[in-house]
Amino acid sequence: MDDTRVETTGRRGGPGTPGPLTRAGADRSGRAAEPGRAQGDLTDVRRDSAGGTEAESHQVGSVLVESSPVGPVVTPPEPTGLVVLFLHGDRQLSGTPDPVLLGPAERLALRTGAVVVCPRYRSSFPGALDDVHAVYDSCRARGPVALAGERLGAGLAASLLVRLRDMGAAAPQCAVLGSALLDLTLDAPSLLFNAAADPAFDLDELRLRASLYAAGAEPTNPLLSPLHANLHGLPPVQLLVAGTDPLLDDSLGFAARAARSGVVVDLRVSEDAERMRAGAVTAMAGFIRAWTRSAGSSRPA
Repeated sequence: MDDTRVETTGRRGGPGTPGPLTRAGADRSGRAAEPGRAQGDLTDVRRDSAGGTEAESHQVGSVLVESSPVGPVVTPPEPTGLVVLFLHGDRQLSGTPDPVLLGPAERLALRTGAVVVCPRYRSSFPGALDDVHAVYDSCRARGPVALAGERLGAGLAASLLVRLRDMGAAAPQCAVLGSALLDLTLDAPSLLFNAAADPAFDLDELRLRASLYAAGAEPTNPLLSPLHANLHGLPPVQLLVAGTDPLLDDSLGFAARAARSGVVVDLRVSEDAERMRAGAVTAMAGFIRAWTRSAGSSRPA
């Protein structure tokens, strides 16, 4: 069987049992942006952040890709009003979207009719979370928002869900987490058992980069490692992962804990990374369309 799908339907809505704000939450204090930090102004993506000059844009098939103060913005030919905040991830845990990674964002825009925002963010905690939170707030001014992310970006998306819940702020309609890095303690068995399936995976390198990203924070901090967070009251979450992924256990553990907390969970485990990548955008788009059509409902449309 190429793909294993487990869907659990729990309660949606309500703040659940929020936990206290952590240090990262306290950093939402309006301090001045640091160099490289995403700016939250999406009112005119055709103006750059420096002097109001015309920003770079180019057509990719039928979608328009424009630069903006926060990062690339992908607009489909007939936008529906939905915004997808797409948080990239890479092996270097860096905060700058790789142009190669825009391919999934472009396909997602076409399949959902959403404007897809691909923000830059700082390369360490808690600044990275502050940055994506600021962009999320700006996206909400444009319309309903869904979150999507890959690897570290998926972990940031989950952390943002937890922070918004703790603050009593409006949550996105849903979130999709692909091959998610959700636990920076890096003690999951799959990191060892599945390492041979990915020749490019280097656990020692991941440990080094994770330590730099954590910037001295405890690895079990729930806003750094959302696998350790209270997950009650989160919006519907889809998790996409390969059975051979070194990060497999992060997705399995998060799905189980979220389901026990009454969260709607759609867990899809593909046979290998190639099959997961081939079907990822289709799965993401279907989940996002279902939950944005039925905002406020307890079941997909």
